[in-house]
Amino acid sequence: MAPMGLATADEAQVIKEGKAIAFNKTKGNCIACHMMDGGDMPGNIGPPLIAMKARFPDLAKLREQISDARGMNPNTIMPPFGTHGILTEAELDKLVVYIQSL
Repeated sequence: MAPMGLATADEAQVIKEGKAIAFNKTKGNCIACHMMDGGDMPGNIGPPLIAMKARFPDLAKLREQISDARGMNPNTIMPPFGTHGILTEAELDKLVVYIQSL
């Protein structure tokens, strides 16, 4: 089943939009801290974003991690993208689907 019950074409569009958020320097900017597919000159502060579906099979857990990583690691330097309003709820949903696809 596609993430969040999306049809394949819809899922592809959400992944595309999520990738744009991940690489947007004023939004996700995941590449600043993480190595990820399609990224040039990635940061190495955070873990590589690979095999994400195996690492986070539960989309809700991945969303929690991206929204506010302090729940799993109070000393994290990862910005709380959801809690601090860096990303809207819709942007967060798209980003999560994209990250899990890596």
